[in-house]
Amino acid sequence: MMKLAVVDTNVAVVANRRSKQASDKCMEICEKRLNRIMLGQVKLVLDSQWQIIGEYMRNLHSSGQPGVGDRFLQWVLRNHRNNILCDLVSISTNGSDKFPEDPELRGFDPSDRKFVAVSMVHPKHPSILQAVDRLWWGFKDALERNGVNVEFICESDIQNLYDQRLGR
Repeated sequence: MMKLAVVDTNVAVVANRRSKQASDKCMEICEKRLNRIMLGQVKLVLDSQWQIIGEYMRNLHSSGQPGVGDRFLQWVLRNHRNNILCDLVSISTNGSDKFPEDPELRGFDPSDRKFVAVSMVHPKHPSILQAVDRLWWGFKDALERNGVNVEFICESDIQNLYDQRLGR
């Protein structure tokens, strides 16, 4: 069985080596994870309404001298309809109808709810790859309790960013 993944935009931004808060090791991890998807080793899960692709397009570049994240966007634009490489699921605007109704998730960024909704709607509930968006770290327990698997692929970076935000 092929592994599945939903990819938060920050993974591709970090893979472009344009994130000041990510360590070199984190950038390498993000590059490797995107390359595995582009090589067909991991199946990408997206929404059929282009909410995730639209966010990729607003934060990445599909032409010019691309970094790995930009090449990932080019790959997504070419392959999103290829059901061998990508699964598409249907969600409402920002995925609000499929987002868990948990009081501890009330402050979760509305613009990131689409990633959670895509994972929740897909029958296999794929992991969401997350790099350095520290806001996700504060919700990790509540997300997990609600059946959302977030894979923090740069765990020490995101932990440090979250601790800095809290003044630790």
